[in-house]
Amino acid sequence: MASSRYLDGPQDAATLETPKNLSAKQKEALSAAVRIDQAGEIAANWIYKGQYAVLSSDPKTGPVVQEMWDQEKKHLAVMDKLQIQHDARPTALTEVAKIAGFGLGFATALMGKEAAMACTEAVETVIGEHYDDQLRDLELMEPLHSSIPLLRDVIREFRDDELEHLNTAVYHHSQRAPHHALLTTIVEGGCQIAIQLCKRF
Repeated sequence: MASSRYLDGPQDAATLETPKNLSAKQKEALSAAVRIDQAGEIAANWIYKGQYAVLSSDPKTGPVVQEMWDQEKKHLAVMDKLQIQHDARPTALTEVAKIAGFGLGFATALMGKEAAMACTEAVETVIGEHYDDQLRDLELMEPLHSSIPLLRDVIREFRDDELEHLNTAVYHHSQRAPHHALLTTIVEGGCQIAIQLCKRF
């Protein structure tokens, strides 16, 4: 897996260096991509932390939440390395992402297992689409440096993980949550706003 290059594999130019020949617009696009993704993984970790605080004692749902959370911990570890590698400014909204993420996870879990899964379904729907957009945006930069194809491979891997989480949520009856359509619409809208805020700040 591409992420193992950052966590386990030998380090080289693709994992340690950032392109030096980018235009100002390209450099900002790369920085924004890494900043948004790092912020998203911070929020995801705190969402699952909030859910686990409520559901850890549930013999069926607790382990499911823990497994997805463990994947998000790995994602964040890689994004932290990417942020340093590409000298991307981290979001100024880190603490907001933690508080909002925990609150969202905790509140939806209090509403019930299905609502917690509906939250995951909504978040991962937006993130999957966002990663697809990033893959297209970064494609033109691929020839410029070996780090860009690797970054795209990492994003592709993480997108697939997030879509797996979405499928897991649906399997565990996310769509049986009370007011499912309203709940997922609100969560999806919040995620889209968060992406735009982290892009700017």
